[in-house]
Formats: sequence, C-alpha cells, structure tokens
Amino acid sequence: MEVHTTNYRDTFIEVAADCPVAQAEEPPLRASPSVARVQFDMLVDAPYRYTSDDVVYESQGRRKGLSREEFFAKGQPCLRASPLTKRYGWGVHSDARGRIALVPAGSPEYRRFADDPDLAHVTAVRSRR
Repeated sequence: MEVHTTNYRDTFIEVAADCPVAQAEEPPLRASPSVARVQFDMLVDAPYRYTSDDVVYESQGRRKGLSREEFFAKGQPCLRASPLTKRYGWGVHSDARGRIALVPAGSPEYRRFADDPDLAHVTAVRSRR
C-alpha cells in the first residue's frame, strides 16, 4: 500500500493572502476541540517536536477512528489548508528533518523566516477564490 505524506523540509508556510488577522490569534477553546485547537495545542509548547504528518493525523485521522496507515493510504491536505494558516495567522516552519514549529504572523521571527532565501516558501490556501 502506498503511503502519502504531508511533510515538508526546509520550508516556510506563510499565512493565506486572505487571512483576516494581521497578528496571530489563539483558536478558541471549546468543549469539543476544533481541528485548529488540536493542532495549536500540539505545537505551541513543542516546537520542532512533531512532523506535519503527526499533527494532521492527530487532528483529523485519530478523530475519525482511523489507523495512521489507513489515514495516509490516500493523500491528505497538508498544513497549507489548516485553519491555523488560513484563519488564525500562524506560519509554519519546517526544518531539515521535517519537524515543524508555529510562527506568529506580525512577529520578527515571522519576518525572518519570510525573508529567508534558503527556505522554500509556500503560501497557505486561500479561503475564498
């Protein structure tokens, strides 16, 4: 069975062009955590601990009751489609090992990654056409 991945290496995912916030925001707390909240909670205090695959699986696959193998047997949307990058103003930096960290829009760190010519740059998916 072919296994698909959402991982990037040495890449910076910039917030979507139509992101409604200029400064990063924390996703709201709810009784049943949203995808954005699960992803945020995993990454905010653990930079470069998880890969994109880890985060996407925990926030979507496990919630659907799928094994990791079942979940990645077909292609899955990467963090470019995450509400964190589309709605809440968080960039995502992926290091050489594919480990990721959140980077708040509007911060000096965000600007440093956005201006780094040694990184591949991709933009989060727009919410509207």
